[in-house]
Amino acid sequence: MAEFIFKRKIYDRLLRWKQESDGKSALMVQGARRIGKSTVVEEFAKNEYSSYLIIDFNKASAAVKALFDDLMNLDFIFLQLQTIYNVVLEKRKSVIIFDEVQKCPNARQAVKYLVQDGRYDYIETGSLISIRQNTKGITIPSEEERIDMYPMDFEEFRWALGDTASVPLIRTFYEKRMPLGAAHRAKERDLRLYMLVGGMPQAVDEYIRTNNLAKVDEVKRRIIKLYSDDFLKIDATGRLSRLFMAIPSQLSKKATRYYTNAVVGELEDGTEAEMIASLEDSKAVLVSYHSDDPNVGMSLTQDISRYKLFVSDTGLFVTMVFWDRDFAENVIYQKLLADKLEANMGYVYENLVAQMLVAAGNKLFYYTFEKDEKHSYEVDFLLSRGNKICPIEVKSSGYRAHASLDAFRAKYRSRIKNSYLVYAKDFQLGGNELICLPFYMVSMI
Repeated sequence: MAEFIFKRKIYDRLLRWKQESDGKSALMVQGARRIGKSTVVEEFAKNEYSSYLIIDFNKASAAVKALFDDLMNLDFIFLQLQTIYNVVLEKRKSVIIFDEVQKCPNARQAVKYLVQDGRYDYIETGSLISIRQNTKGITIPSEEERIDMYPMDFEEFRWALGDTASVPLIRTFYEKRMPLGAAHRAKERDLRLYMLVGGMPQAVDEYIRTNNLAKVDEVKRRIIKLYSDDFLKIDATGRLSRLFMAIPSQLSKKATRYYTNAVVGELEDGTEAEMIASLEDSKAVLVSYHSDDPNVGMSLTQDISRYKLFVSDTGLFVTMVFWDRDFAENVIYQKLLADKLEANMGYVYENLVAQMLVAAGNKLFYYTFEKDEKHSYEVDFLLSRGNKICPIEVKSSGYRAHASLDAFRAKYRSRIKNSYLVYAKDFQLGGNELICLPFYMVSMI
């Protein structure tokens, strides 16, 4: 049975590229595996071109891959591709898709000359976890634009369930700085369901078909195993895979950073940075770096040796928390559905906020500073907005106390535009210009 074709926001970005580029550049859609890259790109090709040719380099024959070893005769290459795939390509009306292009480095290198030829448009999809390992010795085309794709965000998830009204209405309340009132609890329930199912299209598809969270959990476990196996291909020692699987336990400790040595032992010089880069490239992991100077331009002052790791999909994160137990023992499902998640599981919400911020186009930064000799203050997330910054503190419970945010605001008041306390209650304006924001409004900050 075929999966649903879900509406994705990246479709508009693809359309804008087609209109603005007009064949002058190829487009690389990069992201983690199983997030729907191939599906949305093929749907775009069907709708926006008179014909398209898709080469899945996971399945392409050696003969197809060999066509890109010698680019002296492009006419021959195009004739061969049309014959092999039974597609007629039309000049400036057709697109060629290189799916999982990291499996054929020479095809990616060929993009430079294919774009210069100008006959067709080109879209590539790939997972960066193996692109870096497969691009040694080839020229990366400057004619290639790149966009990141992530799992379905909350609004896309609601679209999949047939709800196109909720998020625009929530945005209206946010812009008017008004609480939702009677509708708040329903929107919180919607968000909790999103946290449990997640934004992986296969998991969403399973939920729509079965309305069975146990079956959804099985789908997510297969995806997590796929990611873990991918990391093993990059690092046969298993350390990369262990770093990935340990993300929930590291977040649960409420430490001021991810401690790699607690998971894989001491690492040689340079190895840790390389491994974190691989995790970040995979797009299955989100990295939040410590900002040494919480001000505009935080990328310039980030400390790459201090970071926190999040899973790019909170649905996967929920399953990873109880990876060694079966679905029936995963109390997060029960607690979240009943809105009774204990305070010590607030790290699930922290992962959710990280995912929502990245999906909205933000880079992740956090900040710690000394409270006393034994304790530190910590601001969970920092966003740049114009020439100011916005600190965010995440509270799943006990929201009346927010000492870290208060201390940060006192220390850096001149740098701050807005301060946000993200929590499970309805929207309200707190004292001293503090904005108390329900989780479902995070993407609107």
